[in-house]
Amino acid sequence: MSRARAKRKGRGEEPCEDGDCEGRAKSAERRRGAENRKGLGKARNKRRDLLKCSSSMVRWPAMLPVSPVLPRKPQLWAFWALLLVARLSPTPWALDHHRCSWLAVLNKFERVGSHFSQDRFLDQEPMDTVAKVFEKLSDSPVDTQEKYLGFPYYLQINFSCTGQDSKELARKGHLMGMRPVVLISYRYPVNFYRWKIENLQVQMEAAPLRSTEHCAAEAMCILNWYTPMPIKNGSVVMSVDISSNGIGPFIPRKRFYMNMNGFLKKDADERVIYTIGYESIVMKSNNFKKSKSRPLWYTVNHAPVLILGGIEGEKALLITDTNFQDASLVELSIDSCWVGSYYCPMLSFSATIFDAISTESTLFIRQNQLVYYFTGRYSTLFDTSHSSSRWVRVLPTECIKKLCPVFVNGNGSEYVLALNTGIHEGYIHIGTITDGLVSFRMVPTGWSVCDQLPGTNCTIDWATYIADEKNLLLLLEILNENLDKVFYLLSFNLDTEALDILYILPQYVPQASGDFLVLLGTETYTNTPMIPEGLFFNTFNNMLYIWGNFILQSYNRIHFIYLADFPKEYTIKYMVNSYHGEMVFVTDKEEVMRLRDLPEKQHFARQELYHAPPPLVSQTLGFHNNKTLAVYQGLVYYLLWLHSKYDKPYADPVHDPTWRWWQHKKQYKDYYFYLSSNWLAAEGVYIDMSSYQKLYNISNDHGLPEIVFLDKGTSFSFTVFLSSQEDTLMSAATLGTTFQVEKKLAVAVVVADPDCLKATVKQEVLLNRKAVLYKIKIEDRKVCYDQGLSGHNLKKTSMMIKVLGSAGKCFQTTFLGTSMQGNLMVPVLIGCPPGKRLAFDVTYTILHSREINKHYFDCVKSNPEMPCFLFRDLFQPFFLVQDMVTGDSGSFLGSYLLKVVGGGRTLDTIRDYTEEEIFRYNSPLDNSESLIWRTKVERTTWDKKFYIMSYLSPGIEWLCLENSPCHDITPGNVFAPEFFLKLLVSNRGVDTSTYCDYQLIFILHMHGLPLSSNRSLFIVIVSISLLSGLVVFYILFCILWPHIVRAWASLRWKINNIMASESYYTYATSTAGFSVHSHTVSEESLKAPSKAGSTEGIVEAEKAQEA
Repeated sequence: MSRARAKRKGRGEEPCEDGDCEGRAKSAERRRGAENRKGLGKARNKRRDLLKCSSSMVRWPAMLPVSPVLPRKPQLWAFWALLLVARLSPTPWALDHHRCSWLAVLNKFERVGSHFSQDRFLDQEPMDTVAKVFEKLSDSPVDTQEKYLGFPYYLQINFSCTGQDSKELARKGHLMGMRPVVLISYRYPVNFYRWKIENLQVQMEAAPLRSTEHCAAEAMCILNWYTPMPIKNGSVVMSVDISSNGIGPFIPRKRFYMNMNGFLKKDADERVIYTIGYESIVMKSNNFKKSKSRPLWYTVNHAPVLILGGIEGEKALLITDTNFQDASLVELSIDSCWVGSYYCPMLSFSATIFDAISTESTLFIRQNQLVYYFTGRYSTLFDTSHSSSRWVRVLPTECIKKLCPVFVNGNGSEYVLALNTGIHEGYIHIGTITDGLVSFRMVPTGWSVCDQLPGTNCTIDWATYIADEKNLLLLLEILNENLDKVFYLLSFNLDTEALDILYILPQYVPQASGDFLVLLGTETYTNTPMIPEGLFFNTFNNMLYIWGNFILQSYNRIHFIYLADFPKEYTIKYMVNSYHGEMVFVTDKEEVMRLRDLPEKQHFARQELYHAPPPLVSQTLGFHNNKTLAVYQGLVYYLLWLHSKYDKPYADPVHDPTWRWWQHKKQYKDYYFYLSSNWLAAEGVYIDMSSYQKLYNISNDHGLPEIVFLDKGTSFSFTVFLSSQEDTLMSAATLGTTFQVEKKLAVAVVVADPDCLKATVKQEVLLNRKAVLYKIKIEDRKVCYDQGLSGHNLKKTSMMIKVLGSAGKCFQTTFLGTSMQGNLMVPVLIGCPPGKRLAFDVTYTILHSREINKHYFDCVKSNPEMPCFLFRDLFQPFFLVQDMVTGDSGSFLGSYLLKVVGGGRTLDTIRDYTEEEIFRYNSPLDNSESLIWRTKVERTTWDKKFYIMSYLSPGIEWLCLENSPCHDITPGNVFAPEFFLKLLVSNRGVDTSTYCDYQLIFILHMHGLPLSSNRSLFIVIVSISLLSGLVVFYILFCILWPHIVRAWASLRWKINNIMASESYYTYATSTAGFSVHSHTVSEESLKAPSKAGSTEGIVEAEKAQEA
């Protein structure tokens, strides 16, 4: 072997020879590990690796359909979380036996600092545990008057390395600057009518904290890293991805599931117990000795708790809220009745839980013919009154032989199917779960499916439900007149109750020489009977599978392909699907078959990401304490609170939910940094305002996303690079012509709905690199969706990439396990993507109003959150389309309808108008003098009822005619009247530029309303009357004033005289009385005053005057 070839083989680029694939993969993995430790491996991506394969995979012929993976490998039967073999997990801190591995558990607030402590996800409400700490943060960016809350749990993080002292490694890593980076992803809820659909992520850096246990060392012994475990309303499924910041030992990225468990409660001793039964403390292998493998049935991506039954002879099941990273064995508290009778024949009784299905909030089980459900306590989803306190038995009068899962939710609900037997054979019960409320409906109504087909012994073997189409697919078995079994594939529509025969299965397994056979009715058959066992329909790629001792697949449910690679000597017991291209069939002999069906991921996966690092601390070694972790809790809580409150009708000047947080504090940023750098910060905490932000463009986040959202006419592109290790430039004497590398390295792109998606592949041959570059573009055709709200009722489809000839031939073996390469399926959702909204651009509207009206007058008491607009000014509104994922915020250039749908004189008196009132107040056809506004726009809806407007419209002229609610408003003070209008803006049915049905409702504050003519005339008359009265009063006052003055003077003189006379009379009387009793006064002295001032003298003087 040449040295160059040896190097290629060591790098994993040389084809496998003599079974050396595993060693080669390990060698390549060791090399990649070294690259990563040097910082050179960051560009590698798992998704990209799935599309890279050496030339050894094209030695087999390319196949159009998917095919089973052979040979079978019974030891590789633990597939994702869809297929589970009962295994014992003594502790969640399980070690990876090859490399370093992250460890993560939940800690309650009061248990922070306890090493190896673990709590269960029971509490779901924010807690008031951090407010006192925030009150002490003076001279810091936070507003101490705001209400800061915390979350009930922290995430404790550490790592372990096989053969090394993990505690010592953790200490070294911390001193070097190692920080675990935690990315928490929230799964949006099922009921999009109640909750906003969004893919939210929060990125945090873990804060180091020393253990509270005794430590003999001076500095530290044991340390852990902590982050808050934030809770979001509407989300109960949360994944935690932990990676390193690139410093310290190399630790691969690892994902944990920290889901809410609504089936826990606290007993009288404050111990956490299960509400559904009694937990077994220790799981023993004897519990599973007689049990066989079982599939996991649940609502994909939305079930926080998974359950697995099938434990032989036990009315128990395995339950987990971590996707079986750990699990509990619970004995169920059900009555275990057996009511076998003539109408419900039961051959035997068993305590085994035969069927177990988990949804977002509810668990379903079947024991014998009995069906039970239990709704958990999820206060973040719905009212707790919907929760169950015990197992509820449903369909008590029915004989249920099987529960069938519905893996994909639809129409805001989840579903489960129950198949009848006995006297109601041929009926199906459809269970609907919405916000924890369960209801069952039996279909068809009044007639049985078996009544519509000829034959006897009719039975429905399997059923699956397509929620988006409201169609049931049924696998029905019946005996014909020759007593031969005939199997039908039926379709039943729930709305029309129409029953259609889609396909009649062949009686025997076809004879095929190749890998597959298209069934046209002219093929030959073997003597092996075809025995179907079940159905599976993939909503994303419209692929239907019928499986048993064979596999049939169909793209249109009419034409079928027989996959001949599957051995007819085996019978498939069940199948599972990852909805990313991989499927697994498990046979009755417990053997597994492996069936397989770079843009910026953040944008196409519609993921909103926030960055929230811990605050900096003044501690010498960088350790946090309980108070600083409490501050971290409060900051993350407030960040998510700002996110939830950002969905408001008025657009902020800055398109960022965190803008208002530090709006008035950023000017003091240098001051806060000065305090921290001089060890003067309150509580030793420094909060970097710029680090709490929303990330719109992640530079290193490239690759194929897990799911893609496409709006009308949008597309996404990526590149596939394939290289060959064979000599591509052989001489012409050897091959006759030059070998063409593009003929050996080929990629196929398959779209599930060609009418909806268009795939374009451009090939570029890199001859000098012995490689081929494929540029692939997937584009929406603009025909498969009408309009819908953001994230609502999206069209489910998919696209698949296949390296031709790689099926079952290309594997990658790493220390994380064996994975297939060469093909990949990506779900595609067509419609209005989550995270897009319409907002009123009040800033630009005011600027434009000032320009066209040459002025702008706000209210006397201005409100920055709701500026006023003058009635007599022309009003031309502008709107923004804001993308919460990409951060884009641009003008809405489409068409829309504007209606006044409510109003009031104050904000508190606003009421919604009826449909009749809305027509009268907005329609140009109204003749009742009720219009509130009009415009010169000539374009209207097809029925001429409403105007169709756009950003080019000439504007709105306010009318408020006589019979409108804003007519003749009585002023409440000296200022002009004002009115509040509730406006609805919608582009539904009038805009063809997008799939989004934008609906915006906002309040418009209008002031300066004119008065009616009658009221104006009345006010004028009253005003003139008052003015005239004042003038007349003034004239009369001026004329009569001198007389009034003289009269008043005379009156005053008379009053004074009377008062003086009375005073003198009183004085004289008292003097005379005193003289009688006095004997020392002379006669002369008595005569003079008696003549001048005596009473008799005064009387005489008055008489003389009268005479």
